[in-house]
Amino acid sequence: MTNASGIVPPKGARDGQLMRGQSLPVRLANFVKLPHTVFAMPFSLVGVIFASTIAPVTPAMVGWVLLAFTSARFAAMAFNRLVDRDVDAINPRTAMRELPAGTLTVWQAKLSIAVTSVLFVFASGMLNSLCLALSPIALLWVLGYSYTKRFTRWSHLWLGLGLAIAPVGGYLAITGAWSTPWWLLIVFALAVVCWSGGFDMIYALQDAEFDARHGLHSVPSKFGVRKAIGIARTLHVLAVVCFSVVVAAQPLGDVSALVNGILWAAVAGIAGMLLWEHRLVRADDLSRIDAAFFTMNGLISLGFFASVLTARVLMLRGA
Repeated sequence: MTNASGIVPPKGARDGQLMRGQSLPVRLANFVKLPHTVFAMPFSLVGVIFASTIAPVTPAMVGWVLLAFTSARFAAMAFNRLVDRDVDAINPRTAMRELPAGTLTVWQAKLSIAVTSVLFVFASGMLNSLCLALSPIALLWVLGYSYTKRFTRWSHLWLGLGLAIAPVGGYLAITGAWSTPWWLLIVFALAVVCWSGGFDMIYALQDAEFDARHGLHSVPSKFGVRKAIGIARTLHVLAVVCFSVVVAAQPLGDVSALVNGILWAAVAGIAGMLLWEHRLVRADDLSRIDAAFFTMNGLISLGFFASVLTARVLMLRGA
């Protein structure tokens, strides 16, 4: 498929993970790629679980964490679609997104951003004063990502840090204070930055030619598809190292051999799935990029969360 841009998307390129239907809720869900919530939300809950060894967790707290995360992500994605609507309209891969296609209006987009931004700040305030104080900074960061492709090829890492707010925010929501040791949350955030920054580079392979022609910055458009894949691999190696450091720091405290084994098995699972992800993507064939980007990374986040939750439940049962 081509359009006025003259770009032919590479084999396998598409704008995936869309829900069927034309109702307003479905259009809004597709507008912000609701299925992509699976990437960072589980890590916000991992932050909650780590914090549960320091301070008590109530169902209300978990609810406010989920509302804060969901509303911030909605605002960020909607703002990105609003800022990029002119670019999306001339990219054959994205031309049918809601704003270029006219299935949502600019007014609806702006209203949704305003509402979810207010919800995020409100939910943060319902957690504790620290989260409330930090909420405008977090919101400005995730909204600011939408402009980064205009001036830096490293927008992938900006996005990664935006996702890394999730586990840090989940921890701070429960404790209202920084971690001990002080570097634990920093390394955990760095793990998420490297992991998500790497998979965003893989996703951006689809638009390497388009971005280069239209003055948009990205690692693939700057260095080419083959080198971009190499950089993504390096980031994913660093992610595994950082996840290993987090587990070695015993974030759940002094645990049994069984619980410790589950946490290390989770890190091994991340390494294995990232290895498989890179086996799915080749410079000359992006036909399996959907499985590499969405399926494998969804399994990574959900698998790590499930492992940490299982470990915590076993601890509570005295295992």
